[in-house]
Amino acid sequence: MRAPEDPARKTDVASPAFPLTVKAWLDHDPTACTMTGMSLGEIEVTGTGTEAAEQLWGLGARRVRLPNVIDFTDSAEAARTVHAICLVRDLTSLAVHTDWQVRLTTETGTDDGWLPFSHLHPPRAVLGVPHGEEILHRWREEHYICKCLWRQGPGFVQIRDRRWGELRRFTVDEADYQRAIALLTTGAPVSSITASALADFREEKLIGEIGELAWWQPYRVRRWMEESIMI
Repeated sequence: MRAPEDPARKTDVASPAFPLTVKAWLDHDPTACTMTGMSLGEIEVTGTGTEAAEQLWGLGARRVRLPNVIDFTDSAEAARTVHAICLVRDLTSLAVHTDWQVRLTTETGTDDGWLPFSHLHPPRAVLGVPHGEEILHRWREEHYICKCLWRQGPGFVQIRDRRWGELRRFTVDEADYQRAIALLTTGAPVSSITASALADFREEKLIGEIGELAWWQPYRVRRWMEESIMI
């Protein structure tokens, strides 16, 4: 991975996808969602996070509520956690208002430990850490779409990351790195990623990890907040 331009082995093993029942509405605004005909009710989504997000978008969902807390402290449920956080990531990429709760670990609950997640739609509650309300306030105040994204070019992947208050832009043209990204998009065992890709992705906090699984943090760009040339 080349240095910022501006201040894996191939495997079929990935984290399994789980059916998940969510509530959905046709509008972002909670008041509008109380009007007759705006609720889509409970919907069971299947497949990967990307597939589930596309299913909900196709049904007209613009506000989605996940049923359970996404818990980063429970490695025994790592596969379910990875599946759920990938759904939040991919709903965020579509600018769908996502109502979710997160329980952070002591490491991610530090002053800046939550920043790797700050590109995701802000949760309804941050649990498990002493300053959850302060983290939630900052998350809401500092969030905007396209904060950390990737896009596929001809023979390369470009990543644009503003989670740290500045633009960090990377171009990935190594074949094994691109294979690693493809695996990580739906979650994959850490052992399935080449050592060099894993080290570089960890250094830039482009992956999240729980238990033996890792997932790709940036979301694929789907909705630009302004003209794409400006991002």
